[in-house]
Amino acid sequence: MKKVKLHNPFKPQVINEKKLREHLALERTKLANERTLLAYIRASLYLLIAGIALLQIKEYPRVHWVGYVSLFVCVLFILIGVWRYIALERKLKNLLLPDPPEEEENKS
Repeated sequence: MKKVKLHNPFKPQVINEKKLREHLALERTKLANERTLLAYIRASLYLLIAGIALLQIKEYPRVHWVGYVSLFVCVLFILIGVWRYIALERKLKNLLLPDPPEEEENKS
């Protein structure tokens, strides 16, 4: 098994290559989760702007319902995005918890 030395100016350490791959995979997953949350927020802001703009149109009162739907979907996007972000963060936190110590079976 190959050992990999991580360069950290504050705390140099030698880590197992398998653990390094797992650590980097978890970090990529965290970053992807953050990007997904930001995409939900961006889409929600677009829907908010569209809804407000549609409600400001006075010449066509029949399109106001589309504005209200847009505002509702905007709130829905934010709630779903935050819920999914928190759910995945909890799953990742459970993966990072250390394994419980194994009890020795042959205690004398």
